[in-house]
Amino acid sequence: MHTSLKGKIALVTGASKGVGKGIALELAKAGSDVAVNYRGDMAGAAATVDEIALMGRRAIAIGGDVSRHDQVEKMFQQVRDGFGRLDILVNNAGIQTWKPLLELAEKDWDRVLSTNLKGSFLCTQEAGRMMGENGGAIVNIGSGCNKIAFRNLVDYTASKGGLEMFTKVAAVELGPLGIRVNCVAPGSIEIERTKKELGDYAGMWARVTPLRRIGTPRDIGLAVVFLASEAASFITGQTLWVDGGLYSQPIAPDEG
Repeated sequence: MHTSLKGKIALVTGASKGVGKGIALELAKAGSDVAVNYRGDMAGAAATVDEIALMGRRAIAIGGDVSRHDQVEKMFQQVRDGFGRLDILVNNAGIQTWKPLLELAEKDWDRVLSTNLKGSFLCTQEAGRMMGENGGAIVNIGSGCNKIAFRNLVDYTASKGGLEMFTKVAAVELGPLGIRVNCVAPGSIEIERTKKELGDYAGMWARVTPLRRIGTPRDIGLAVVFLASEAASFITGQTLWVDGGLYSQPIAPDEG
């Protein structure tokens, strides 16, 4: 299976920590140079860049809020200036709130949809223009919320469900340019944020995951590498579930 990304240029949004960092590192291991986007965590982005540099790959940190058109334009210009082109875009940047539907503030709805869905739209639009007829690969990072209705996450779920359909439409429209667009939908992944959600996040979710473990950022990164590579050259408009089988039989571990 040909999954080498040697000589490719990638941009990963929200790559200062967590899943985004894991994706950036796996892309670099596969041979890609990487632009590491961050919004507020400059130190985290710098650490990601340093780890990539130790692999012998080029990397730059680029600040920018993906929900702001002017900042997205500037971000892609920095990619042009730093690398000259773009082959791979990973729309990973995302945020969530945790409130019931009837208590959710309008500003929180707007903030989540603007980052998770509008941000992916703005970055995909810029990437499509930049990739042009040379082709490329775009991978959107979805969620179990693509498939399952989670209480207290109405805005996040709406954004991720919308992202899956956005993936399909983008794949249809950009396909003639040789640009493939796919979605990776993670299951329970142990990162800084999720460790704080439950007292024993890994143990509780592992018990209800068929493979009896939870995922890591590396698991998601490897899936992204596959979809960005020649091994997936005839795959577009699809969602790849990287969940250990969790959402084949969804169970919430904190509910009886």
